[in-house]
Amino acid sequence: METKQALVLLYNGVVVTMDQECHVIRDGAVAISGDRIKAIGPTSQILADFSTVADESIDLNGRFIMPGFVNTHVHTSQQLGKGIADDVDLMTWLHKRIWPYESHMTEEDSYLSTLLCGIELIRSGTTCFAEAGGQHVPGMVKAVEQLGIRACLTQSTMDCGDGLPPNWKYTTDECIQAQKELYDKYNNTADGRIRIWFGLRQIMNATDQLLFKTRDIAQELNTGIHMHIAEIPYENELVVSKKGVDHGTVTYLEKIGLLRSNLLAAHSVWLNDAEIGYFASGGVKVSHCPASAMRLLGFAPIKEYLEAGVCVSLGTDGAPSNNRMSMVDEMYLASLINKGREMYISGATNPTVVPAETVLKMATINGAKTVLWDNEIGSLEVGKKADVIIVNPFTWSMVPLHDSISNLVYCMRTENIESVMCNGKWVMKDRKIVNLNEEEIVQSAMKQASNLLERAGVNLPNRMKFV
Repeated sequence: METKQALVLLYNGVVVTMDQECHVIRDGAVAISGDRIKAIGPTSQILADFSTVADESIDLNGRFIMPGFVNTHVHTSQQLGKGIADDVDLMTWLHKRIWPYESHMTEEDSYLSTLLCGIELIRSGTTCFAEAGGQHVPGMVKAVEQLGIRACLTQSTMDCGDGLPPNWKYTTDECIQAQKELYDKYNNTADGRIRIWFGLRQIMNATDQLLFKTRDIAQELNTGIHMHIAEIPYENELVVSKKGVDHGTVTYLEKIGLLRSNLLAAHSVWLNDAEIGYFASGGVKVSHCPASAMRLLGFAPIKEYLEAGVCVSLGTDGAPSNNRMSMVDEMYLASLINKGREMYISGATNPTVVPAETVLKMATINGAKTVLWDNEIGSLEVGKKADVIIVNPFTWSMVPLHDSISNLVYCMRTENIESVMCNGKWVMKDRKIVNLNEEEIVQSAMKQASNLLERAGVNLPNRMKFV
């Protein structure tokens, strides 16, 4: 006997669909049956069709209803390391702070770190994220199951490189086998909210055999590959010297056939014009992380990507790279940074570069395309999954509402996001996290983070002048 699906009506709101035509319904409503969107249209029509059979009806009173954000590059296991690597150069950041921290994590650390990160993701409207790579995927799985959101989880994978902690010495076959086991055990679990991807931390920590085998197994299993690509000039210089190509990482990945539509290229700052073309022709997806790029990497050529037809989405990166896991902040930065870059590159201002509607696409439907899930999420359309956020614009930060799309990108704050639904279930309602005790998680995280830093031997300078 088929179980009756609960029917939820969200009406009298501004429906920002992010569909192919980017329709906005001024006095609109969404009907949700179970985990999917059943109908979208004017409030009068939806109420006439469904009000008598609805299990829950919510009058939005003019609030925005839109698809949840998709964060396409975040290290959830680094959340307990927030603040441990600020104001240092990249090599100090990596070898003295992050790798010692990560290499001493336990599965319980990863679980708690992902819970803490998930709270921040939910509060800023994220319903799906792509894990950039951590050491304990089972801990992440446990946290994602509890949080109620959607995730593409990846193990941080390295089989060579200088400066690796002793307990990170793995052979190529061990790297591949461990990920296959994770895929077999966890892919499509948690009511279909979890997908397992394959990871390549970066080319400097991957042998050719790891590149080849990752390329082939991901294709065989029809899943994605998440990789940090062309982050710093030194990376390109190393590839040129060791691989015999004329530019860098992207040129080499093109040569070996790794630039495919299932590749998520994080950061991708240092590409030339030919390499941007390689990305476009291969269908590679780029995760633009404005905040962390400005801290450590530089200006990514986002305007050029978009003009070439590359799918660009948004990510926050990890807490030690950004400190804020807010897609709301990244949208604001993405537009402004790329306008500022245009002045730097051309010597002339161009306020039309990367406009608000483009940024909103990056955070929603482009994010869904990047994580290979756009057939089910990223826009509000009949038949898609009910991953929805409700935004209250009637606060000092967003009024007056002359241009709704502009206000969502340039004016919205995290505090404006009131409710979050994923897979047809509320994970935050009226600013209260539904599935866990937020205060308990925060208190546990504070204690666990201190213990982890002590185990890792990470000593931070005391910059506070107490009196």
